Amino acid sequence: MTSGKTEQTSIFADRFGVTLQDLDRLLSAAFTKGGDYADVYLEYRTREMLALEEGMLKSATKSIFQGAGVRVIAGDKTGYASADSLEMSEILPAATMAGTIALNAGPSSRPHSANRGSPRNLYPAVQPLVNLDLAPKLHLLEEANGAARAYDARIAEVRVVLANELKHVLVYSSENPAVYDVQPLTVFQVSCIAGMDGERQIGIKGGGGRVGLEFFEAKPPSYFARNAARQAVLLLSAREAPAGPMPVVLGPGWPGILLHEAVGHGLEADFNRKNLSAFSGRIGQRVASELCSVVDDGTLPGRRGSLNVDDEGNPTSRTVLIENGILRHYMQDALSARLAGTAPTGNGRRESYAFAPMPRMTNTFMLPGANSPEEIIRSVDMGLYAVDFGGGQVDITNGKFVFSASEAYLIEGGRITAPVKGATLIGNGPEVLTRVTMVGNDLALDEGLGTCNKDGQSVAVGVGTPTLKIGEITVGGTRR
Repeated sequence: MTSGKTEQTSIFADRFGVTLQDLDRLLSAAFTKGGDYADVYLEYRTREMLALEEGMLKSATKSIFQGAGVRVIAGDKTGYASADSLEMSEILPAATMAGTIALNAGPSSRPHSANRGSPRNLYPAVQPLVNLDLAPKLHLLEEANGAARAYDARIAEVRVVLANELKHVLVYSSENPAVYDVQPLTVFQVSCIAGMDGERQIGIKGGGGRVGLEFFEAKPPSYFARNAARQAVLLLSAREAPAGPMPVVLGPGWPGILLHEAVGHGLEADFNRKNLSAFSGRIGQRVASELCSVVDDGTLPGRRGSLNVDDEGNPTSRTVLIENGILRHYMQDALSARLAGTAPTGNGRRESYAFAPMPRMTNTFMLPGANSPEEIIRSVDMGLYAVDFGGGQVDITNGKFVFSASEAYLIEGGRITAPVKGATLIGNGPEVLTRVTMVGNDLALDEGLGTCNKDGQSVAVGVGTPTLKIGEITVGGTRR
């Protein structure tokens, strides 16, 4: 990350082919019809994906995406236009179009001419994988394939995917100096299918983050491969899940996806300023058990949901959403913050230059409590212990959700017993938080696979939770 004006100007020219004068011209064009605020977002992204199946490299792709997006805000109206190019001749018309869409005759703000760099570097990937030769990456795939197949003779199929990208972004607005960031992202995933007596089950594990090759020193490919194979084999002997209302214990880490979907989206500021969320107008009110404190933190080094700056050029932050059960803050992008008369929280995010930013989560998790995982399990006479989840759906307006557990166990007499399959959790997010009766001291974040979808845009996110006991939740299964 650089901060010197001469150095940055050189970077702008070398990477994006623009100067500060060009950026000022774009903002001036954006303000042709008037407006209150405008920004320019430039992106240059290199992306690759390798997939190994049947012990062979089945696909290898490498792509480059580049383009620019210009936004104009006028009151509560937004105009946005993009160009699949970094040529000024193509971006200038987009800037004018964004202003026309906003269609406001108010006073124009003037752009600043100073520039800055982000003062921190949360992801100093020493060896971004996208820049490495094929050989070391192919070795990662082969190691995972070998470990998965060696785990158990019932492993019939193995698929290993390594996806990497390196994204250069430049954000320049009428209110803030230019910000330049280089963002690595790695995903490593192993899928195993186990078969026995005509039944087949799948196990999926993986990880990653804003990391490079060094990530695999702590967690080698064999770690993810054995866990995926273990899950697939485990499900071959699993019982059908019980059904009905019962206590549910969520394991640490990835089960925080339930928190993300059932509660997190409802705390994004756009839903709340439009009164579409179950949490609208409830700042300062109790919305959860006093044991629950939830934060969104985009400043965690190397994490998948972390960013030095968000996609509007604002530094990411640690935002306390719920504190001891009391709703404290929403996640704000620039537009929502402007309309609410508050400051952005660094949650303005977009999938790419082709989209306008909106409030999105970064790394969202519940803070640890005082109970040990063992005493939480001992407190349940009959219930479900869910440690991994697959897909889920949530209705933001009322908080209702349905999630399927991809790995879960019965709790009987205060002990974890038989694995079960086919379990779904059905409930209401805000209601579920009021039913949290115990919170573990074992907070864990997910391994780094989370992708969040909203309004047709996908972004990388992180989730997490300590072990949690929910006093009662409806479990959908096949056995009563």
